[in-house]
Amino acid sequence: MSIMRLSAAASVLFAAMPAFAADLPSKKAPAPAVVAVSPWEFTVGGGVTSNYEFRGISQSSNGAGVTALAEGRYNFSDTWQGYAGVSGESIKLNPYFPNPTMELDVDGGVRGTFGGLTTDVGVWYYGYPGAQNSALFPTNPGWYEGYAKAAYNVTDWLNIGGNAYFTPSYVDTGASGTYVSGTFKATLPANFSISGELGRQILGTEDLVHSGGLPLVKLPSYNTWNAGVSYAYNFATLDLRYWGTDLSKSACSTITGPSSNGGTTSKYCGSAFVASLNFALTNKDLK
Repeated sequence: MSIMRLSAAASVLFAAMPAFAADLPSKKAPAPAVVAVSPWEFTVGGGVTSNYEFRGISQSSNGAGVTALAEGRYNFSDTWQGYAGVSGESIKLNPYFPNPTMELDVDGGVRGTFGGLTTDVGVWYYGYPGAQNSALFPTNPGWYEGYAKAAYNVTDWLNIGGNAYFTPSYVDTGASGTYVSGTFKATLPANFSISGELGRQILGTEDLVHSGGLPLVKLPSYNTWNAGVSYAYNFATLDLRYWGTDLSKSACSTITGPSSNGGTTSKYCGSAFVASLNFALTNKDLK
């Protein structure tokens, strides 16, 4: 009788003990869902400026202008990225000649990232709708440049770079053009930054086709520079910048035409203080 009681007590005790893990049903946590990262990226934006400057020469007769842009990018890997973009700018090259009111640009190329070093190789096309058969553009008004750029993050706040551009026909003149420059950008606290560029535009002699039957002209080469401060807030950037060149007013008129009716000099290459407000929105900002 005592043996039966011990056996019954043992049965109750073991029944009350927790089951071993091997005896429990398996409940594996579900594998985390794989987040697919799209290789595609894009940027859209626009802006306003008090003076549209291109390498120290006003493209808006020292007046205000607007711009809009869009760029699509594809990441082949963590190192290589392909891109293509389009932008439009309001322009006024000279008030005394028939000329277009818009510049339409298209660019494309490949960017590389190697640690703190970035590279960029591509082609830029400048188009001027409505400029055919004008005094400023006696032939096809479009022209293009090939370019190569490199920039290096010296520290987490300082970036330095170099650029090189080449075209066989600068601004549809038939004169070759080479532009080289060095840049820097320093990131400051509170979303401020300072940046600058020192460059040299080397120009050749226009050809018979592009001269419009006039005597051939050797376009003047020149140095140009700019420096400014920027403030970024969300999608907007305010930039205040000084531009300058070493072109005389008479040499400038060789490139831009005179800035007064019947004159022989141009004021479009002089020193200029420019204020710009730009906006840019990327696909990451929409998430």
